[in-house]
Amino acid sequence: MIDMPKGGARTRSGPPPDPEALRRERDAGEWTILPAEGRQGATPEWPLIELTDREAKLWDRLWEMPQALMWERYGQDIEVALYVRRLVQAEQPDAFVNLGTLVRQMADSLGLTTPGMRANRWRIERPNEEREMSAGPSPTIAPTSARARLRAVAGGSG
Repeated sequence: MIDMPKGGARTRSGPPPDPEALRRERDAGEWTILPAEGRQGATPEWPLIELTDREAKLWDRLWEMPQALMWERYGQDIEVALYVRRLVQAEQPDAFVNLGTLVRQMADSLGLTTPGMRANRWRIERPNEEREMSAGPSPTIAPTSARARLRAVAGGSG
């Protein structure tokens, strides 16, 4: 009989990290805030062979994103290129289903999805207008009874 491991940490186990936890002093260093305007500067050279037109468009677009600052910091140009190549393959009508799963996993690890951003503890900076609005008091809605809400509906009883 073989003993199989039980439990243990999984990539998505437990509650996701809370980006609002930045307000707590002890968590402030754990999240990286990326500028909303994205990465500036020239697009890195394509590291793989035979760049297609579709790959070139995606490559350029991805390197303008805020996450690209982190890819550049960690030298992930090959990982991004492989993601682009697999994404283009997955777009084809005859693509295997598991290729779509691989593309989603790659997008997560590159921080291109909401769960991926949380897992990497990255957050995109809010625009100034949004920050100013969020700093002020939030509007409150007067509580109403269930009966009052039903009366507000056309044809409701009351």
